Amino acid sequence: MFTLNKCLVHSCKNLSLSVFDKTNGMTEERGYCLNHTPDPGRAKESIYDYIKTHDVIVGLNAAGIMFRDIDLSNKRFYGCNFQHCTFIGLRSESLLGKLCMFDFATFADCMLPGSAMQFTSFACCTFSHTIFTGSDMVQNNFNGVQAFQSSFDDSDLYNSRFIGARLVDTSIRNCNIKNTLFLECVCENVSMKMSNTREAVFDRKGSELFQGIAPKMRGGI
Repeated sequence: MFTLNKCLVHSCKNLSLSVFDKTNGMTEERGYCLNHTPDPGRAKESIYDYIKTHDVIVGLNAAGIMFRDIDLSNKRFYGCNFQHCTFIGLRSESLLGKLCMFDFATFADCMLPGSAMQFTSFACCTFSHTIFTGSDMVQNNFNGVQAFQSSFDDSDLYNSRFIGARLVDTSIRNCNIKNTLFLECVCENVSMKMSNTREAVFDRKGSELFQGIAPKMRGGI
């Protein structure tokens, strides 16, 4: 996981952005958060350059950074912090992330097909025109997300959580949603055709399969 260094500003409770040495290696030194770094432009460029020059990224803290029109195809992220980040116009395939944190991040106009994101938190994220088709999204936290005109089609969402989420004009077709929780989820024009909805949990009584309810057609929610 990323180093839990606090910002050098004594009164700030934010975590420090990752610090790099002269050879572009990540260190465990304490630095500033994005709000207090003396040179935000340089801090961002250091993170962009590190991601660009490494295929495997472990323990990166990039909280609050904006990523626009970059290609993360085949990049592998482990234990990284992207909380409060903004991702615009990403065009990436086969992106891998494990034990990462994207809480409160925004994804807009992003194409991320074939991603493998596991044990990762997207709590309270906003997805707008974002595509995750054909992805492995097992045991992820989507609690409180807001998704607009986005797609998870043909993906494995096993044992993930969409508690308190708001899904609008969003497609979850032909997905594995076994043990996936949609408690208190607000859905508007959401399609789950060909997904195993009987094995998903939409209320606190449990899945239809668990309750022994006879199968029924469910075109949406």
